[in-house]
Amino acid sequence: MAEANLDPVFQIQRVYLKDISLEQPNSPEILLNQEQPAVDIQLGVDALPITDGLYEVSVTATVHTKIEDKTVFLVEAKQAGIFEIRNMPPEQLNAVLGIACPQIVYPYLRGNVADVIQRGGFPPVTLAEINFQAMFEQQQAAAASAAQEAPQIIV
Repeated sequence: MAEANLDPVFQIQRVYLKDISLEQPNSPEILLNQEQPAVDIQLGVDALPITDGLYEVSVTATVHTKIEDKTVFLVEAKQAGIFEIRNMPPEQLNAVLGIACPQIVYPYLRGNVADVIQRGGFPPVTLAEINFQAMFEQQQAAAASAAQEAPQIIV
């Protein structure tokens, strides 16, 4: 009888742009303003199981630029990947989904965001490199802290 192969498996199945939008609600008037806009960038990571051993990991970015209270442009983008991950202990699986997969997907997101902003007629905004390990560890620490601070219910 052949033994089942229990070696860990990690493979990229596909990387794809799931969603992207560019809004310029105050154009063309705002384009004549010479002031330097304020730029706010928000990032998020999400991982969802698809089927046994397959996961979708997505990284989202929101880039909002404003001059005073008026939006210059708003970009929302979601880049995703499908990953086959098998035979990993849960703590290792969580780290792969929260660190390794986003590191693979993120460069595609950076390129797509810079491209859509430039195609919108603006100088490209290049998203900074992200330390997904530090981000993951920070989220884990915040979750552990919240669990400790939760009120205890005694029955």
